[in-house]
Amino acid sequence: MSTKKVAIIASRGTLDWAYPPFILASTAGALGYDVKMFFTFYGLELIKRDLDLKFSSLGNPAVPMPFPVPTFAQSLPGVQKLMAAALKQKIKKKNVASIETLRQLCLEAGVELIGCQMTIDLFDYQRSDFMDDVTIGGAATFLAYAADTDINLFI
Repeated sequence: MSTKKVAIIASRGTLDWAYPPFILASTAGALGYDVKMFFTFYGLELIKRDLDLKFSSLGNPAVPMPFPVPTFAQSLPGVQKLMAAALKQKIKKKNVASIETLRQLCLEAGVELIGCQMTIDLFDYQRSDFMDDVTIGGAATFLAYAADTDINLFI
């Protein structure tokens, strides 16, 4: 039996959207799957050397809030930072792994993290903005791998 292959595209860079791709990738890696993650557009935030992930419930009314926050108030300066801090506190309280920990678990399991070259160029990022273990590659690099995988996920 051959090793199962998983391809994951991460296109969003907020704290809440960081969890699904890293949980799936770290779990697949721990199960012995061959996993590659492609970070494009705002997903590049997830592989930066220094994480400063934001969170907002704007546009997502399903976010469970400990207290109601009116939509207009969510757009005020500082509110998103407070919401991110509240989510991080809840994550810690519930003993959920941090994004930093999940990234490390992915690397330890052999998951390849690929930053999209075109998006890096578009947003004027430098190689030094990203973790050392990140591979830089284009869509063709990722698609060559994804074309022969068992599972493809776009998150």
